[in-house]
Formats: sequence, C-alpha cells, structure tokens
Amino acid sequence: MKNICVLFGGVSSEHEISVKSVQGVIGAIRGHNVIPVYITKQGKWLMYDGKLDNIEGIDWDKFGTPAMLSPDRITRGLLRMVGEKTKVIPVDIVFPILHGANGEDGTIQGLCELAGIPYVGCGVLASAVCMDKSFTKIIANHHKIPQGEYLVYKKEALENPEERKTALRKIAAKLKYPCFVKPAASGSSVGITRTENRKELEAAITTALLHGPKVIFEKAIAGREIELAVLGEGMEARVSVPGEIIPDGVFYDYAAKYEKPNSKEVIPADLPEDVTTTLQKYALEIFRAVDGRGMARVDFFVTADNKVLLNEINTLPGFTSISMYAKLWEHCGVPRTALIEQLLP
Repeated sequence: MKNICVLFGGVSSEHEISVKSVQGVIGAIRGHNVIPVYITKQGKWLMYDGKLDNIEGIDWDKFGTPAMLSPDRITRGLLRMVGEKTKVIPVDIVFPILHGANGEDGTIQGLCELAGIPYVGCGVLASAVCMDKSFTKIIANHHKIPQGEYLVYKKEALENPEERKTALRKIAAKLKYPCFVKPAASGSSVGITRTENRKELEAAITTALLHGPKVIFEKAIAGREIELAVLGEGMEARVSVPGEIIPDGVFYDYAAKYEKPNSKEVIPADLPEDVTTTLQKYALEIFRAVDGRGMARVDFFVTADNKVLLNEINTLPGFTSISMYAKLWEHCGVPRTALIEQLLP
C-alpha cells in the first residue's frame, strides 16, 4: 500500500473542473492510502483526513488543515501544520488533478521533481509545451503533423495601437471570418471565442488576454471533433479508439462541455478505417514528439473529405463523469480502476 497525495483545486481558471474531476480519481483508487490536498483559488494548501465519499461537499476552511509538499528530498512528503507543530506525512506518489495554470503547465511537476517524489502524468517539459499551445503547434509543424492555419500574437503587440491594426488586418486576410480566438495557455475551452467580424474579434482579444499574455488566432474548421486517449510512454505508449464530440452549441466551448446536458459523445466514432488509423498514428506521433509520459488526450478535426487536422494535446485530461479520457479507455476494455492503477508510476 502506498500513500498517494491527490492534489486538486488550484490557482487557475479551471479550478472548478479540477474539483469535479477529483472524485472520479479518488473513487477509482484501490488498495492505496489516499491523501487529498485541496489548493484554494488563493493558493492555500489544505489537507483532509476524513471520509472521501463526497470531496465536493467538504467545508475545507472548517475541516482542512494547512499542509504543503516539501521540496526537500530528505522529507519526501507533506509538511502538515497542526497548531504550532509540524508533522511530516510521507508521500510515495503525487497524483495532480490540477487543470490549467499552476498545475498542468509543469509547475507542480517541477515541485515533485525537486521533492524526489514520483508523480502521475507528463513531465515538466511536456506539460509546459502542451500547456502553451503555440509551442505545441511549432512542434507539430516540425513533425509535419497537419493542422489548421493560425497566427500568434503577444500582449505587447496587441496593446500597441499600430501593431494591433497590422495584426487585425493580417488576421482578417489570412484566416478570414469566422475565426477562433483563444488564450495560448488555457484549457477546458476557457476564454475561447468564435468571431464573425472585426467588432467581435476586438472583444475576443480582450477576453483572451484576461487568461494570459499570448493569444492564438485560428481559422475556423468545418469538421467533426474527434478525441483519442494515449496511455504509457515512448514506444510503449498505446492509443485508444477515436471518440466523437457532438457539441450542444456552435462549438465545444465551456458551456457545451460542462453546463449543457445535450452535448453527446459517440464511442467509437463512425469513421473509415484508414481515417482511424491516421488519427491514431498522429496521436502517438505528437505524444512522443513532446516527450509525453503517462497520459494525454489528443484532439483533432476531421473534415467532410476526411482530412485529419490536429487541434491540441492535453497532458492532464479531465476525469469528470462526462470526460472522454476514461470513457475511451473503458470502451477499449480498461475500466477506470484499472486505468488509474496503470497511471501510477
């Protein structure tokens, strides 16, 4: 039996998704001691050692006690503060369920590396380059993995009047309308806007900059939204069947994912065999190209003429009841409990 510290919450726009995901992980861990540590939106770490059947319903301010992961390799655990005393809680494995910034971007992974504690999922490099989608696109281009047309601009350019005018003209000329505007380093479709004209584009830039200093502009692709799950490492990594997302909306935004019950998933996606083979090939290629490890969900578009285009790769996919990662593996004969066990290092 190992002590598994499950980190969730976090200082991120995806805090609520993390809280929804954590029960799906904790409920599937068997034969190990689970230590849940909740990170508030303000960045306070709180540990809880009561019943774990309803993590979302816990009053953390009342029942949680301060506890933080020590970067000291001799400690190899949590430092729990009870009154004026500090107690060391040994940790064998860290399981981060921290979506978005300060958790999916290499920061928590780096802390675990300093602490010398094994952790679930991708390492520092893969987490960082996949969190910032502009770097993922550069890597995909290098490996000749097809993707849609895009442009990237930093905050300083978009806030400079002359540079902004030039950028807006280039976006309209190259990408045309409609086009998508998204923060370069965000997930769960937070901060993404589909724009139909110059006025909407201007507003979308303001929204995207609320979530980070770099913005990606993408040509709208008329196609089916397909997702695949990757599990493992290097040449031993394996990929699931593809699943299709049918959003309850114009695109699969935050509301369609988490607030609209009519968004649907089709597993496996009804695709020609050669398209499925291509999707699986590219999913493994991008996973290995970014030095992925453990898990990732890779998202694609498939156009009406069956052209495959990479959308993005997520190194810490959701584990909510509606999340595709676990559902895809379940269809492949790997139930959630077995999946969690295989993810443990």
